Amino acid sequence: MTIQMNGKIAIVTGAGGTLCSEMARNLAQQGAKVALIGRNLEKLKKVEQEITKNGGAAISVSADVTDQSQVEAARMTIINTFGFCDILINGAGGNQPDAVTTISEFNDEELNQEKGIRGFFNLSMEKFSNVIETNTMGTVIPCFVFGKDMAEKKSGVIINIASMNSFRPLSRVGAYGMAKAGIMNFTQWLAAYLAPANIRVNAIAPGFFLNERSTKLLTTPDGGFTERGGNIIRQTPLKRFGKASELIGCINWLIDDEAAGFVTGITIPVDGGFLADSGI
Repeated sequence: MTIQMNGKIAIVTGAGGTLCSEMARNLAQQGAKVALIGRNLEKLKKVEQEITKNGGAAISVSADVTDQSQVEAARMTIINTFGFCDILINGAGGNQPDAVTTISEFNDEELNQEKGIRGFFNLSMEKFSNVIETNTMGTVIPCFVFGKDMAEKKSGVIINIASMNSFRPLSRVGAYGMAKAGIMNFTQWLAAYLAPANIRVNAIAPGFFLNERSTKLLTTPDGGFTERGGNIIRQTPLKRFGKASELIGCINWLIDDEAAGFVTGITIPVDGGFLADSGI
């Protein structure tokens, strides 16, 4: 699905990543002026160059989306360059190894700090908290900063990035799952709150897509799957991982006021059927 976004100003956070860079390129291809926000300016610049090389308009703005002052500064840069935000995609997020267990259920060995085992009681609570903050406040703050401009002009579209964890907990990733469950709830709350301002708020919940980090966790050097990767494929009816480009149709539909003008407050799985399979 393609739509016309000529003259629209789109902001994508986490735009240096595999999925969100694809979203940013898509927005630019359809005529939007795209502001790329993230902490890694080098990655953002690479995406920006790809967009401008193909005739699109983009700027890179380095900012930590959990820091309100940095997001406020990014807002001013974007306004001075392009104008006020019409479309906001909150893609910044992620996980940290020290907030992830290496086992799926309690094992007495974790109490003894055995090497090679990282259970819940071995996790870094600082990192656990960081994951929650990055994935929750990293969405809330951009909504707070850019949503106000949308409210003043009585139009706008916000798309948050949820997860399979939003619907049910997955093993090993307690902090990430907790945060993403919160994103789905926040999306519903904000959609109802901003409806009088004619702002639609929705989320997509990607299933399992390969990026630089997940490739190492889910695949082997010979092209096979790790144990966890194999489990995911078995649980996914389409029997493969998703491609970043396969999120675009859903994103475009949610943005299009004619196609989805009566759609707000929903979280759409794009997961190859993962949530539809009980595993039995």
